[in-house]
Amino acid sequence: MTASVEELVDGLSAQGYLADQSLATALFLSVRLSQPILLEGEPGVGKTAAAGALAAFLDTPLIRLQCYEGLSAAEALYEWNYPRQLLGIRLAEARGEVPREADLFAPEYLLRRPLLAAIEHPGPRPAVLLIDEVDRADDEFEAFLFELLAEGSVTIPELGTRTAVVPPVVVLTSNRTRDLHDALLRRCLYHWIGYPDAHRVAAIIRQRVPGADELLAARVAGAVSRLRGLDLTKPPGVAEAISWANALRLLGLPLDEKSAGATLGAVLKYREDEELARRTGLADLVER
Repeated sequence: MTASVEELVDGLSAQGYLADQSLATALFLSVRLSQPILLEGEPGVGKTAAAGALAAFLDTPLIRLQCYEGLSAAEALYEWNYPRQLLGIRLAEARGEVPREADLFAPEYLLRRPLLAAIEHPGPRPAVLLIDEVDRADDEFEAFLFELLAEGSVTIPELGTRTAVVPPVVVLTSNRTRDLHDALLRRCLYHWIGYPDAHRVAAIIRQRVPGADELLAARVAGAVSRLRGLDLTKPPGVAEAISWANALRLLGLPLDEKSAGATLGAVLKYREDEELARRTGLADLVER
């Protein structure tokens, strides 16, 4: 699917994602070794976007599972289409038949959630399965993932074990709100995505924000870098830099003290962070 790390770098760039050599190498190894990869980093540094760009480059579906506290295996794997089963029972009764349990729990009544959809993806290329923010899920769900990651299979009590004919490329992301289990880490390649420097952020803005000139991209990237140097509740990431540049481009404004004050909500998400930035001095933060 990809012959070299350099080809992957160019392919991701064509999809609007600028990956450095180390990230591209980690993704390349994950694809070629058929081994899951865990991408960790602060929110907004491009972990989810990396999986999306990889799927687009490989020309294969992106199947996303958004994790949250209380997520159960059934919600991530499958559930039965109960309204359709009830309709099947009524139709059978109308014909004077007694519906069999095997008929009601047949594959056509199965609603495939992300994990099962990735396992049953027919190919010819593997789907990219994104298990997003796995650190938000409970320990029980994390343990459930072990079979999927180790065997490429899942078990449905009514239908038996489903094993992937074309195992998916599995990308897990984590904001490191809690430590993950060692057993999960052993099954994965690992890569930490840090905040990119201002030069790379400027390049990302120029690529992702149509009409953003070099000066606007450089000013926004520099300001975001300086904002991250403050003691903020939520330091801005690449996503916030893109949002800020988009807002300024839409308004047709350069980045200066006045425009920063009007658009600060595009880059900072807490009132306390905005107040700290204003006390520090917007002119010094954005016009330096």
